Amino acid sequence: MPESSTSRSGFFARLKKGLAKTHQAVTRKIEEATMGRREISDAVLEKIEEALVTSDLGIATVDHLMEQIRWQVRRNELNDAEKIKDSLRSAIREILVKTEQPLAIAPVQKPFTILTIGVNGTGKTTTIAKLAEIFRQQGHTVMLAAADTFRAAAIEQLEIWGERTGCRVVKHAPGADPSAVAFDALRSARARSADILIIDTAGRLHTKAPLMEELKKIERIIAREHQGAPHETLLVLDATTGQNAISQAKLFSSAIRVTGIALTKLDGTAKGGVIVGISDALHIPIRFVGVGEKVEDLRPFNACDFVDALFDE
Repeated sequence: MPESSTSRSGFFARLKKGLAKTHQAVTRKIEEATMGRREISDAVLEKIEEALVTSDLGIATVDHLMEQIRWQVRRNELNDAEKIKDSLRSAIREILVKTEQPLAIAPVQKPFTILTIGVNGTGKTTTIAKLAEIFRQQGHTVMLAAADTFRAAAIEQLEIWGERTGCRVVKHAPGADPSAVAFDALRSARARSADILIIDTAGRLHTKAPLMEELKKIERIIAREHQGAPHETLLVLDATTGQNAISQAKLFSSAIRVTGIALTKLDGTAKGGVIVGISDALHIPIRFVGVGEKVEDLRPFNACDFVDALFDE
């Protein structure tokens, strides 16, 4: 379902507001570093580099961007703050455009299955609820699977969201085998001809191997039960964690095939630049970005909108 221009412009305003702290951390610091300078010295470049690093773009990405900036300065192509900002805007847009790939619900044999993964506290369950509501507004029937059986609270939270969004929730008792929940949910979704099944998973102790093995098992079970499943493995990351989000993305993607990322909580953090580091380091499609608690605050990622919101006054 195409997004109306009013809806898009409204989200852009919220995105811009949400990126205000990151905007301050990047563009304002660049302006401060170059203010009153007749030439772009090494000291000025160091301050610009510091601004990018503290915005959590990632060391490797900052090195790449600064190498380009320094080369342009040596060629006398950059001599003031505006030109430097324009150069960075262009370079960052080039990185982000490569991972701008909205999630498409493919016409597969029902249900289109989405496996959601990520550590606790990233907003994973809330993101599932928002996605369920978005898909329902698009005319799809949606079911949810409470496969985070490690926490009784996670099951209860998903049930509450299921009631609010009008989605049936498949659950087992706390402590049950998550793969069994996913298996039963898939069979139930098939029997009911649901269009989409979204599976919630545990996010405890992401540095521990057992969780990764658990996710691999879920992946194997649903792949065996339903051709092509999971059709999307969506990793939910919290922008406020900065560089830790990149570490989480590397960890999960080394264990299972991550096909998309949803970056939440961009509002109220100065670390929104982490999306650039994630895109540059991992090349995983950025499906969604979130800038608030409401359903309309989760939107498909648009690279140009993000860059404009980041750099424009």
